[in-house]
Amino acid sequence: MMSSASLGFACWPPEVSSCSAPGPTPGFPRLLGDIGGTNARFALVDGPGEAPRHVRSLRVADHAGPVAAVEAYLAALGQDKIAHAPPRAAALALATPIDGDQVTMTNSRWRFSRSAVRAELGLDVLLLLNDFEALALSLPGLGSGQIRTDEARAPRGNVMAVVGPGTGLGVAGVLHTPAGWVAVPGEGGHATLAPMDERESALLACVRHYVPHVSAERLLSGIGLPVLYRAVAQVDGLYADVLQADDIVARAIADADPLCTATLDSFCSLLGNFAGNVALTLGARAGVFVGGGIVPRLGEGFFASRFRARFEAKGRFQAYLEQIPTYVITDTLAALGGAAYALERANQMGKTV
Repeated sequence: MMSSASLGFACWPPEVSSCSAPGPTPGFPRLLGDIGGTNARFALVDGPGEAPRHVRSLRVADHAGPVAAVEAYLAALGQDKIAHAPPRAAALALATPIDGDQVTMTNSRWRFSRSAVRAELGLDVLLLLNDFEALALSLPGLGSGQIRTDEARAPRGNVMAVVGPGTGLGVAGVLHTPAGWVAVPGEGGHATLAPMDERESALLACVRHYVPHVSAERLLSGIGLPVLYRAVAQVDGLYADVLQADDIVARAIADADPLCTATLDSFCSLLGNFAGNVALTLGARAGVFVGGGIVPRLGEGFFASRFRARFEAKGRFQAYLEQIPTYVITDTLAALGGAAYALERANQMGKTV
């Protein structure tokens, strides 16, 4: 993998203790946030190239919006007697498209104005970016302690991609240019999901009874796993309990429920097919990374699944995909590093977004 120096990080991952700054740096600390549909992670960064510190996770549902969540985070630091100057710049990675002043989160009830958040938090700079844009920017700097793979394929080319089943399904790419690494955000999780065999066609047909458009996120996400579970039960003629994604994953890992195991089998197969499509679309020959909160929990079961076989099963382009390495991102804080990089780039370019 490329070294962390290629992203400009002096130390990474965050747990490296030698990243302490000798004293306050002008314009710092900066506030970082990685906000999904379920959790919001916040951190501070002390200077250019420094790793995020004082990382804390809050439940999105417990707060009315980003201002309340940030204020709760900073208040908790104060209660723990963690000294810091008030942040004057922030980068928030959000699980939603970013376009204009008004922001509506895709999988939570948060609705807010960029300019209002900036004013209420007293920020000089507020950078908003898609959460998978931030995660994509972290990819070139990820080290062996932050990813897992069972392959020995060497990265080729200058484009990487990431897909991530979390609460929703995120997709993004990152490419190396003469100006540095540039993220290509998108909403690929809402692209139509394609079946690869008769069983998967039957699963998707079941779901189409309830929704007119079966996107990848409809099945390959935390909100989608219960839908996939019920479809598998219907196709196999089995009784289905009322389960949430965490329960389905836990039962499958424990090998305690054949229906949950079958659901995760279908999940990994469909995800492999989808990830292969992303690799072809972006030409991500330097690697496809799987993030989000679901896949890292599967451990060796994921590498024993049909994910990789389905990733490569693209007919005439199988040989092309066989050369592309795939990784699982195990570091849940990686997107914070990408947000720090994006904010540093914005600062270098003189942006006051």
